[in-house]
Amino acid sequence: IPLVGLVEKYGSPLKFTYLPKIDSQIQQAKKLFAKAIANNNYTGKYTYCYCTKSSHFSFVIERALKNDIGLETSSTYDLDIIKRLNSKGLFDKDKAIVCNGYKTADYAKKIVETVNNGFTNLTAVIDNPDEISKYTALNAKLNLGIRIATEEEPDTPFYTSRLGLSSKRIKDVYTNEIKTNPNFTLKMLHFFVNTGIKDTSYYWSELARLINVYCDVKKYAPELESIDIGGGMPIYNSLGLEYDYEYMIDQIVMYIKTICKDRNVPEPNIITEFGQYTVGESGGMLYSIIGQKEQNDKELWYMIDSSFITTLPDTWGIGQKFILLALNHWNKPYTRINLGGVTCDSQDFYNSDSQTNQVFMPKINEDEKLYMGFFHTGAYQESIGGYGGIQHCLIPAPKHLLIDVVDGKFTYEIFAPQQNAESMLNILGY
Repeated sequence: IPLVGLVEKYGSPLKFTYLPKIDSQIQQAKKLFAKAIANNNYTGKYTYCYCTKSSHFSFVIERALKNDIGLETSSTYDLDIIKRLNSKGLFDKDKAIVCNGYKTADYAKKIVETVNNGFTNLTAVIDNPDEISKYTALNAKLNLGIRIATEEEPDTPFYTSRLGLSSKRIKDVYTNEIKTNPNFTLKMLHFFVNTGIKDTSYYWSELARLINVYCDVKKYAPELESIDIGGGMPIYNSLGLEYDYEYMIDQIVMYIKTICKDRNVPEPNIITEFGQYTVGESGGMLYSIIGQKEQNDKELWYMIDSSFITTLPDTWGIGQKFILLALNHWNKPYTRINLGGVTCDSQDFYNSDSQTNQVFMPKINEDEKLYMGFFHTGAYQESIGGYGGIQHCLIPAPKHLLIDVVDGKFTYEIFAPQQNAESMLNILGY
């Protein structure tokens, strides 16, 4: 993609989404799970769901759905999106829907409405036993899942995740509230390890523990048939890392098969909810350097034409790192720099890569133009930053460009122009 040409044509700051990357990520995971299932003679099926909270934009979800997947929801309005997708012929009523999150009264009501409207493959995942009483007015059977609370890593401030039920409570909830209701069927157990899928002793021990919980529950709930291992497949946030996706997926399938065989339990269907993995690597954010500032002998600042707090809030909020590259002047000497945003906030900066704890950019003269980009930024940034709303210091949301490939050639479509003053003033009531 000719990035310098995009900045010169469309201006900066410029957000872009490269749609074919969504396809390749989904197809990679489906292919690797199919290979692992074949290699391990695994009898269960695999279902890929996209975690909508990573990016709710229509161009993301509609592109993902072209790859024959299900959807995972987090709140009430997700189901309104699904209803609209169905009305447009983009999401059939037999496609998998996994409803996660704490069920407010509105969320539970929307789940019931969706099932009553003929969506036959929706599973409501119980995060709290109180939710079960909210599923009234059912005219059809409701598939239920139960989220198992994971044990957090030792360095977290709490021992057990606030999400889900303790494994010790599952039998009572099933016996007293699910088994006794003819409208309910327990189809799934769900868990999500907060660190994501990683080749660590912590992840493998939690996976093994939770598969054993599945085997325990299967003994008294024979209708149970699926295990949802959540999301968290890593994406690249540095050019100095390598992830062996094939090994990780093969190990996950092998763990599930081995433990179920040892416990004499049929192998469950496997469901994943990949959000950041699906959309993260499709996104990029391009800036121009509009000024330099040397504070002392060691600290040189390059000022970008936007704000990290508003356009890349994860860098400010949780210290997230992204791949960072200059777009031009690669032939010039590089120097260590700090990157500053244009807000009057001292925390509006970026100054460390995920591996080197420092950032290097080409050394330029005051009259030279330098363009730079952050890559793999496609997940969460717009929703956390409050897309289309009021930004910190009234910094406008950037222009957003969609890039596709048609007949071997790049195509470009402006999804949204840069936010203007009028839209902000209307929100503020002026």
